[in-house]
Amino acid sequence: MSVTEILFTPLLKADSGRPLITHYDDAVGSRIELSRATIANWAAKTANWLRDEHDVEPGDAVAVLLPAHWQTAGLLLGAWWCGAHVVGAGVEAKVAVVPKGGTADADVVAVASLDTWGLGSGAPVDYMDDVRGHGDDFTPWEPIAGSTPALGESTVDELVARARELGAGLGSEPRVLSTLEWNVPTSGVVEGFLAVLAAGGSLVQVSNPDAGRLAARRDSEKTTLQLG
Repeated sequence: MSVTEILFTPLLKADSGRPLITHYDDAVGSRIELSRATIANWAAKTANWLRDEHDVEPGDAVAVLLPAHWQTAGLLLGAWWCGAHVVGAGVEAKVAVVPKGGTADADVVAVASLDTWGLGSGAPVDYMDDVRGHGDDFTPWEPIAGSTPALGESTVDELVARARELGAGLGSEPRVLSTLEWNVPTSGVVEGFLAVLAAGGSLVQVSNPDAGRLAARRDSEKTTLQLG
């Protein structure tokens, strides 16, 4: 099975309405909260977009060159769901998703707006606008092997094992406040995202953090620990 099926699908089945990610961007003063079901919807659309529109097959490289963000969460889970090998900058990829002004060495380069409410970027290939037309459910055409490359040099099995190892240190169903960036393929995306999934938790992700506001965020969001 894929990373997404192993680490995320059980959370979706257990309680689809629970919050998965609450995202703050202190640079613009925004806050948005998305449930497990909503992120699953974006992930399914992404997986269908990658497979059906761009012919991404298990093991194909997809470059995710985005900061920690709710759009990035849906993109990562969708990429892993269809068996893609998530890579970072400097690696040739079949598809790359970049922020506005970003570039990549890929057959297709899509732009993610990183808009709080999911508006498009206006780019010729726009990630958010393009995935909207794809299905809300996804079923792999064949099981994803545990030996399939998943993140950097890690296979599916290795990535899941590392996420579970780190997740065990977070406690049961933690609510995690994090300022860690998800720089692919370094450990940030594992420590700051996948480990939280493995622990059955939810994430309060703060981008461009204002240090003076973090204590208030911990109180208002009732977080149990902080990363970063």
